[in-house]
Amino acid sequence: MPETAFTLTNALAVVASMLLVFVSGGVVYLSTVEWRDRRRRQRAASPRR
Repeated sequence: MPETAFTLTNALAVVASMLLVFVSGGVVYLSTVEWRDRRRRQRAASPRR
């Protein structure tokens, strides 16, 4: 196998890893925002003491 095939494979592996980190970070961010909004809505709906 030529050496360029290993370079291409490595490049694709790096791109796939970066996409995985990007998508995972986005999911964590959106989950955190949703959790914060849900908590804020619950506090607004509950009667004040």
